[in-house]
Amino acid sequence: MDTVRAAFRDECERLEEVLRGLDEADLDRPTPCPPWAVRDLLAHVRTGAGRLVDMLAAPAPERAEVDAADYFGAAKFTPEVDSARIDGARQEARELPGVGEVADGFARAWRAADAAVAGQPPGRLVRTRHGDAMTLTEFLRTRVVEVGVHGLDLADALHRRPWLTPAAAEVVAGLLAGGRPVPDGLGWDALTLVRKATGRAALTDREAMLVDRAGLRWLSFGG
Repeated sequence: MDTVRAAFRDECERLEEVLRGLDEADLDRPTPCPPWAVRDLLAHVRTGAGRLVDMLAAPAPERAEVDAADYFGAAKFTPEVDSARIDGARQEARELPGVGEVADGFARAWRAADAAVAGQPPGRLVRTRHGDAMTLTEFLRTRVVEVGVHGLDLADALHRRPWLTPAAAEVVAGLLAGGRPVPDGLGWDALTLVRKATGRAALTDREAMLVDRAGLRWLSFGG
């Protein structure tokens, strides 16, 4: 928990710093997650970062049923689920129209979630909006993925160098690779692994062959 929580804090703090340097025009830039503009993607990230507040206020399930890898299952990314996710983010984006409001909203969301996590006992269980029961640590791992990977999308939209923090990169890369070692022949650093494993960068024929030989099977990862 301490490692994952530190990664969540590091990545959220870094994103908050970036948001406070944006201008109004930046919010309307297109992103690699169409049809979202930057403001829509940030609304999605804000909601995801703060989701634990309500989850921890609800009764805990009796036992864990999934882990972080299971959470990113293909069933989570059906056309119906994706459509609801896209429309929901666009609606929420209209509620915080200005860049200052966007930055403040994200700051409140992730800091409230972090404060809620701080008061929980070891082994605390939560139930996700999809109905999955999992440990708090495993769900927090998914939040690191959401903030970290969508941070790459935002960096691309803003034409900036990626700001993925080392702690978050380690958590995300470990989850996306399913705990398996990445073949030495690939020569990937953690940032490259995250880009390749989430489809943010294409695999070459040679890379695809090495990945297949190693038995790596990337997680299903939608928005």
